[in-house]
Amino acid sequence: MMLHFELVTPERLVRSDEVFMVTVPGTDGDFAVLEGHAPFMSTIRDGNVLVQKSENAAPETIAIRGGFAEVNANGLTVLAEHAG
Repeated sequence: MMLHFELVTPERLVRSDEVFMVTVPGTDGDFAVLEGHAPFMSTIRDGNVLVQKSENAAPETIAIRGGFAEVNANGLTVLAEHAG
């Protein structure tokens, strides 16, 4: 099973992909999201989003600044003030 992941900034859609796991720098600490995660929302701090395409893949790092993350039935959406 794969997680649908989108990374969006005010300027553009940065990433839309099916991935294994994403680790997000939440305001209260990093959190990892897999397919089927319970719905929730979190503010995010400046840091790195780690995107794992498959279970054994090395994570890809995307630097972000501020924003929100939402997990729902459709997957994970990160709304960042800036990415890249």
